[in-house]
Order: sequence, then C-alpha cells, then structure tokens
Amino acid sequence: MSPLRLLSGPRRAVAAVLAAIGLVLVSANPALAYPPVETVHTERVQAGPYGITVGFSTWPLRAMQSLDFTFTPDDGIAGKRGFIAMTDSGDEGHRSRLARHPRKREVWGMDTVAMPTEGVWRFALTVEGPAGRGEGVLKDIQVLPQPGPPMALSWSIGTIPLWALIGLLAVAWRRTGGHVAEQV
Repeated sequence: MSPLRLLSGPRRAVAAVLAAIGLVLVSANPALAYPPVETVHTERVQAGPYGITVGFSTWPLRAMQSLDFTFTPDDGIAGKRGFIAMTDSGDEGHRSRLARHPRKREVWGMDTVAMPTEGVWRFALTVEGPAGRGEGVLKDIQVLPQPGPPMALSWSIGTIPLWALIGLLAVAWRRTGGHVAEQV
C-alpha cells in the first residue's frame, strides 16, 4: 500500500499544508540571498569629535562600477545622525542623510552605488551626536575610467538580440501576409 493511500481526506490536506509551511520556512532565510559586505580598503576621516572609518568594497574605484560604502564612527552609530555630500571636481554635490547599510546594520552605508564619472571626488561628512556637530572631508578620492568598453558600444551589442527578434517577426509577418491562420 502506498504512503499516500494512508493519508485520506483531512489528513492529506493537513499534510499538504504542513509541507508547504515547511518549504516556506526552509527557503525564507534572506541573509543567505546576499553576500556579506567585504571591505577591501578603508580611509579615516575626523569629523569634529567623531573618528569615522570609511570602507570601500572595491579598490581602486572605477566609474560606473557598483560598490558598497560603509561609514563607521569609532563609538558606533547609536544616538547619532550622519550626512554626506559627494562631489566631483568641486561641483556642487547632493547632500543626503546616511542610513544603516542594508546588509551590515551596525554601520551607516550605501550598497550597489556607482560613481557616475571618473575624476577626483570628495566626500564631506557631517555627524550630529551627543558630542555635538562634527564635519570632516575625505578628499582626493581618485575614480578611474569605467571598466570595459564604452557604454554606447555595450548597449549597441546588448540590443542585437532585440533587433534580431524584430527582424524575425517582420519576416514572419510578411510570409503570412499579415494574417493569422484560424484554427478549427
């Protein structure tokens, strides 16, 4: 006798529900979905009374290459607020509030950020906390040219399958005379 025959009616339904719940619980571990943040280079910034370690997941930095930044005050982020302004070549930057890193919750950070252009960058950090307000600058961060071929060439090569599909559809449309055969 098969094991499924032993389960009948409500027992079979309960077994199916328990199996579904078990599968959800086994596959629900989000920490395994993302690799941990690996810091390969650090720089120190003194923002008033606060010492901050700035971590980079890729070094040297390259334009248009995704990386993680972490900002770790010496005595942690509890009770503090942080702000950053990232500028290149002295241009006016956008100031934003630092939030907890999505995968390394004990520090501030940004994940999957890409520096848009090559050149010399500057990070202006501001920390507000129990010891008052502190400002510091991490300057002369050299961002190298984008790795790989130029963006226009990459996009041109990447759209070849789309153009091939459009051509295939045009040929099929012409061969059928623009009509779809009805099936009986």
